[in-house]
Amino acid sequence: MGVSSPAPGELLPCLMKVKEERQDLYEEEEKHQDQKNHDVNGEKSVSCKKPFKCSHCDKRFSLSGYLKRHERIHTGEKPYTCDQCGKSFAIKRSLTVHMRIHTGEKPFTCDQCGKSFTQSTNLNDHMNNHTGEKLHTCDQCGKSFMWASVLKKHLNVHTKEKPHSCYLCGKRFSCQQNLKEHQKIHTGVREYMCFECEKTFTFLKSLKQHERIHTGEKPYKCSHCDKRFNQSTNMKIHERFHTGEKPYTCDQCGKSFTQSASFKIHMNIHTGEKPYACHQCGKTFRQKGNLTSHMRVHTGEKLCLFVHTESPVSWI
Repeated sequence: MGVSSPAPGELLPCLMKVKEERQDLYEEEEKHQDQKNHDVNGEKSVSCKKPFKCSHCDKRFSLSGYLKRHERIHTGEKPYTCDQCGKSFAIKRSLTVHMRIHTGEKPFTCDQCGKSFTQSTNLNDHMNNHTGEKLHTCDQCGKSFMWASVLKKHLNVHTKEKPHSCYLCGKRFSCQQNLKEHQKIHTGVREYMCFECEKTFTFLKSLKQHERIHTGEKPYKCSHCDKRFNQSTNMKIHERFHTGEKPYTCDQCGKSFTQSASFKIHMNIHTGEKPYACHQCGKTFRQKGNLTSHMRVHTGEKLCLFVHTESPVSWI
């Protein structure tokens, strides 16, 4: 029996996978060559197999292409530019992956649930959801994570360290990626678009959450009951009602809360802060809900409650 050729629609994703896998092999070979070029004393020997030396540091490479790519770290050169949004990249492969944001292409598909991804690394991370393995454990609280990168971010909860600062507003963040996402608020760029309704978003995460309105997808299921959610944060908050967990604790009075929003509102009691101001009379409030209720004084709107009785609906 002969081997059948891939269908025309399947050929492009296959070629992309081969190209990315080949690039990964090149990088693995480079790492392997690095190890071979160390002598018994751990000192790097000068090898004719790596004739290309960086003019900015002592790193050497076996191919001139690797050297050119490396030197862009020093020069800041980004020769590959997206013709859709103008974003530039140092590596052509990064531009190829980025373009999938605009085309909507997701060539890497999970064989367990059918979910697709723009990058093979994202698919590999996703597969942990099916295996359920959480190999990375916090030594402070014992909480486990599927990925080391998530554990690293989690540790900032204990250290309260926020080393990354926005140069426009001064807001600080525990990880650089959160800072990058935040800075999009200042630029106003909305590069992610829903192909169903053409609504645009600043963040990819916001687009994905929005798309579930169209699909009705609720991928997050409570581990204690059958309730499902379209956002993982909502599921986590819900599960705390089962476990009784209240991770947000006031350092002033010791009161604990299940949600950070409730914790922030509570802290205003101690600080005296009233961030919500009436634009009619200037009166300030600790909670947005209290401001909304107050506005009825000016608008004349009356709060209506429907009382379920056998008689007609009563207005109170």
